Amino acid sequence: MPQSDYVIEVDNLTKAYGKQEVLRGIDLKVTRGTMLALLGPNGAGKTTTVRILSTLLKYDGGTVKVEGYDVTDQADKVRSVIGLTGQSAAVDELLTGRENLVMMGRLYRLTADSAKARAQELLEEFDLLKAADRPAKTYSGGMRRRLDLAVSLIATPPVIFLDEPTTGLDPRSRLVMWDIIKKLMEKGTTILLTTQYLEEADHLADQIVVIDGGKVIAQGTAKQLKAKVGNDRLELVFKNTADFNAAVEALGKEVGDRNEKEFSLTVLIRDTNTDVKRTLETLAKHQIAIASMAIHKPTLDDVFLSLTGKQKQATEEDK
Repeated sequence: MPQSDYVIEVDNLTKAYGKQEVLRGIDLKVTRGTMLALLGPNGAGKTTTVRILSTLLKYDGGTVKVEGYDVTDQADKVRSVIGLTGQSAAVDELLTGRENLVMMGRLYRLTADSAKARAQELLEEFDLLKAADRPAKTYSGGMRRRLDLAVSLIATPPVIFLDEPTTGLDPRSRLVMWDIIKKLMEKGTTILLTTQYLEEADHLADQIVVIDGGKVIAQGTAKQLKAKVGNDRLELVFKNTADFNAAVEALGKEVGDRNEKEFSLTVLIRDTNTDVKRTLETLAKHQIAIASMAIHKPTLDDVFLSLTGKQKQATEEDK
């Protein structure tokens, strides 16, 4: 099998449906044994990218390789090293969980005994033993997603594509899936994850790529992306309109966002101790009382809204 530092390599990938350009020059590189999270709003091109990588969809231009294999010319080789979990469970609801796993094992040309043994391993690993011999149609949403992921791992692939694997799950089921995904990463599996949950990318991914309008608009670690948004913010809430207006006037250019209805405003801070102290001294000097205060660090939500907002503005200016 070809070996390199990058398991997934995408260069200038383009795809259009008629006149609609879905991907407009995507570049991706995923290092062996790491997770790359692909973030973007609905319609950004995340699922299209995954479908191309997993040989399910042809593309128009660029090069796409997985483990050194070209996804078009060597599609069979690519399929032999990947697992795919899509947005909806791809299991046979009439079969039991065990039967689904054994069937998939046989399709991967495992012997009958090997398929049964591998199914048993996965049922234990994914906490599905108690439901193993029940039809999949009786499973909860979280159980179906776990079974779907287990099915994609029947042949222990070194590369896994997770296309929004926790969409529609309740918070508890999502945490269970996160634990399973983290265990896969500990085993050295290379993962490409698409998600709409920013917290998910922040929690799991080594690298994050943000795409919008079919283009990569930012990439880096969660820490690096948060740094792009700016510094910490001091949020101040006042008791009434008079105090709020007095604070806005006293703080002047230091004021960032403001909410008149909730009597709140934010102040950007570069040095936490110095800037917070100066702000409070200014308010005290003007005898302005505050109801509450809190320091907020940039989140991936801030990054996402900032980046996609700028992208939308740029797109509209191009028209």
